[in-house]
Amino acid sequence: MSLAKNVPTLDDVAKLSGVSTATVSRCLNDPERVVEKTRKRVMAAVQSLGYTPNFAARVMAAKRTFTIGAIIPTMDNAIFARGLQAFQEELHRKGYTLLVASSAYSPQIEEEQIRALVARGADGLLLIGHDRDPKVYDYLEVQNIPTLCAWSYLPDARLPSVGFDNHGAMQALTHAILEHGHKKLAMISAVTKGNDRAKLRVEGVKQALSERGLDPDNLIVVETTYEIESGARAFEKIIADGHRPTAVLCGNDVIAFGALHAAVKMGFDVPGDISITGFDDMDLARFVEPALTSVHVPHHTMGRKAAQELVAMLESKSKGVGTCLETHIVLRQSLGPAKT
Repeated sequence: MSLAKNVPTLDDVAKLSGVSTATVSRCLNDPERVVEKTRKRVMAAVQSLGYTPNFAARVMAAKRTFTIGAIIPTMDNAIFARGLQAFQEELHRKGYTLLVASSAYSPQIEEEQIRALVARGADGLLLIGHDRDPKVYDYLEVQNIPTLCAWSYLPDARLPSVGFDNHGAMQALTHAILEHGHKKLAMISAVTKGNDRAKLRVEGVKQALSERGLDPDNLIVVETTYEIESGARAFEKIIADGHRPTAVLCGNDVIAFGALHAAVKMGFDVPGDISITGFDDMDLARFVEPALTSVHVPHHTMGRKAAQELVAMLESKSKGVGTCLETHIVLRQSLGPAKT
């Protein structure tokens, strides 16, 4: 014989805590409106009974799901981890739940995930970068889904963004490298097709070369995926092809870690024989040997501000306001003077 236990209800919580069901509802959905003493009594009853609010009922009442969807290009490494963690923490403080999907850098998969999240009632979306088929933006406009982009700031894009100037950041890093006497440069970049962040970083390097009177067409560029092993293979390819750059710029720190490993394994002294730089300033950049020169991206601030702006778009039904965050160069041991 089944001895199924009754699921606790809102009425049960109200009776145990000695308040009305309306007060219990306010404690759960708008706790700032309830005095602390009452709120603590209600929450103690919730915990004692093991009560879980009826999500479906809340959705029907508010005509919202209080969920935000985020589609990131990869979960294979920590490129997006810090920013996404801050994004989730801020959403939680504002009463929203985050759903995360990965597109594996595939535009088709990203579009499928966008449609799936919209179909499941996501109130808003966070996307990475701006480079995608215009029909995706058309779809989001028809669905009237507030959407924000991050990790790239483009003031004239169709969607607002909370990000940074990828072009300007890499341009500044290139100038710093040139000031160390380097003229023969190579770059290991992510695949630029469909990735405006990678494309802008390559263009930033070329712009800096032009500004210093150097031919940007002489820049050696190898495109690869964002993996340590890929960075190592790309570095090996540059050397195997007979190139001897004095500095190698990497599209992010993950690639740079691989390039560093390959350089040391091949007998190069870094930075004595060749300098290597990254982009993102991941925590590990300080601890590899030699420590990696990189561009510091304010991931935590970006994630927090992106959450605040997206919630503001939802609650005020506005189109959103873009924010361009500052980056800066962190000089470490992997960048040295050019070998003469």
